[in-house]
Amino acid sequence: MVTAAMVKELRERTGAGMMDCKKALAETKGDLEKAVDLLREKGLAAAAKKSSRIAAEGRVESYIHGDGRIGVLIEVNCETDFVAKTDDYRSLCRDLAMQVAAVKPEYVRREEVPAANIEREKEVLRSQALNEGKPAHIVDKMVDGRIDKYYKEICLMEQSFIKNPDQTVEEMIKEAIARIGENINIRRFVRFELGEGLEKRQDDFAAEVMAEMNK
Repeated sequence: MVTAAMVKELRERTGAGMMDCKKALAETKGDLEKAVDLLREKGLAAAAKKSSRIAAEGRVESYIHGDGRIGVLIEVNCETDFVAKTDDYRSLCRDLAMQVAAVKPEYVRREEVPAANIEREKEVLRSQALNEGKPAHIVDKMVDGRIDKYYKEICLMEQSFIKNPDQTVEEMIKEAIARIGENINIRRFVRFELGEGLEKRQDDFAAEVMAEMNK
């Protein structure tokens, strides 16, 4: 069984993220030394150390989909202009822009979500759970679980990466940091959809975006 103390110790030794440490320990059946080696093999320990470095270069990537029906601008920062001009980095930025187009996140990371929004969502979820007849003593735990799911829906870094649903966007970014050798940071994005906010037919843009990515 993987305990919080084990995860904490692995984080202190490698600097890797909590979820990465938890997964590594699960894969190695709680063997700390093997988990350290696994994180190093994946480059995640090195990526964690690079994540504290300043990233002020990069590029603003644009993506237009569906004959002008959806448009995305996303700013992705790295450490040097040299890396920003590489094909690998440009491909990464394009994948991120297409992710925003397809999955419609509202924020980059959960820390950006206003506290008032979370409290309002919790109240709705709490009422839903009670209306479903759930016992009051387990409602709070259910709400916490559903709030985590809510974050995964609206926060770009926590969404499943559309090219590989088995990993999150955050995990994909960490792999890119390890591969490219520089810190990479998604600073901001904006997504436009034609007629958004107006009463109109809604198309399934996500399937179209995926089809274009796989060309």
